[in-house]
Amino acid sequence: SGDVGTAQEKIRGTSGLGELGRHYGIDASPDQITERLFQSIRAAHERQKKAGIAYPEVKIDTVWQSILGWQDQNRIREFALDYEWTVNPSYPMPGLDETLRNIRQRGLVMGIISNAQFFTPLLFKWFLGASPTELGFTPDLIVYSYQFGEAKPSGMLFKRCAKRLNAMGLSPESIVYVGNDMLNDIMPAAKLGWQTTLFAGDQRSLRLRRDREECRMVRPHLVISDLRQLLDWI
Repeated sequence: SGDVGTAQEKIRGTSGLGELGRHYGIDASPDQITERLFQSIRAAHERQKKAGIAYPEVKIDTVWQSILGWQDQNRIREFALDYEWTVNPSYPMPGLDETLRNIRQRGLVMGIISNAQFFTPLLFKWFLGASPTELGFTPDLIVYSYQFGEAKPSGMLFKRCAKRLNAMGLSPESIVYVGNDMLNDIMPAAKLGWQTTLFAGDQRSLRLRRDREECRMVRPHLVISDLRQLLDWI
């Protein structure tokens, strides 16, 4: 739902966090752990902003290690994944498999620009039984925020893909970018001259950002409520 993780106030009271803490032998209460998580993320963001990064991103396993003090990287990652799955469950949208398969069969180039963490690629395996590259995504066009220390709407992430697409001989107007967030997706893609598609098929994840001045004059080329509607546009 939107970015990786959810707002702190939405996490409070999430059922299952107490059981999760007991399973991992954590003495602190769920609220205490969540407070420490957001404090650590805010502190890391402040350090990055002071270093000149406008839209900072963390590595969530590194954050959890600083909070829990565990040395076992596998255990930290298992906990990070279980915590995220508990507070921010994810589901594949209807028609995802069909849409990707159709685009792949047409031989079109596919990429991903995502505010993500280490566990994001695992979602493809769980939902579709294959990795992103096995599903047809070009490795050089897969950009995850945690790998670069910057998050959408950072122009750096988009320009990285734009440079690669240009090297492949693809003009900006031939590129269609699909996203659910007017600020993080549609605005930066539009700045590069790409066609933009707003996915509005899920109320929980749709972000219109009407309160953001920079989004008020931006309009997507297409609004879809089902991923398969993208195929006619392409």
